[in-house]
Amino acid sequence: MARYKELTEGSVEKDPFLQFEKWYIERLNSGLVNPDAFTLATSSRHGDVSARTVLLKDYDREGFVFFTNFLSKKGIQLTGNNRAAMLFYWPETGRQVRIEGRVQRVSSAESEKYFASRPRQSRISSWASEQSSPIAGKEQLLARYEEFSRKFKGQNVPLPPHWGGFRLVPLWFEFWQEGPHRLHDRISFNPSPDGWKITRLAP
Repeated sequence: MARYKELTEGSVEKDPFLQFEKWYIERLNSGLVNPDAFTLATSSRHGDVSARTVLLKDYDREGFVFFTNFLSKKGIQLTGNNRAAMLFYWPETGRQVRIEGRVQRVSSAESEKYFASRPRQSRISSWASEQSSPIAGKEQLLARYEEFSRKFKGQNVPLPPHWGGFRLVPLWFEFWQEGPHRLHDRISFNPSPDGWKITRLAP
């Protein structure tokens, strides 16, 4: 893929959602594995920070949606502290997108709709795995999977009460384009009374 495509205040979209969509569609069409992966950083109410890779499942002007177990470490942190950050790193094109904002749960209807689209085995796994909790061994996890496979045999696998979606509502964007001699282009967007204020940052 081409690299070192200069990003300027004149070439960037004036709306960060449109700029994200422009780059993200290119990423989705790249043929790469998991083009929707990003790093999600969260923090507890006491300031303990965690980061992990998750998958983007939807986005629009309301925000960026991902799904998880509400009782997982990230679910608990997001419940206690709704500020979070997302990082999309795309080394093949020398690009990064950083998004910071506030997180809120999506509606039950949205979670139900997405959960129903998942493969049956993944839906059973959502019941079987007590995400982030210590377990005695892999055998325990497999036994729970078999237990819920039997429980839901011949019927629809319902949405677990501990599972659903979060939406990150952006308060800040940064688009980063790799440049020669480490003179990278960094264009940030901050909300303003007139929309979004575009600022170039030093690399």
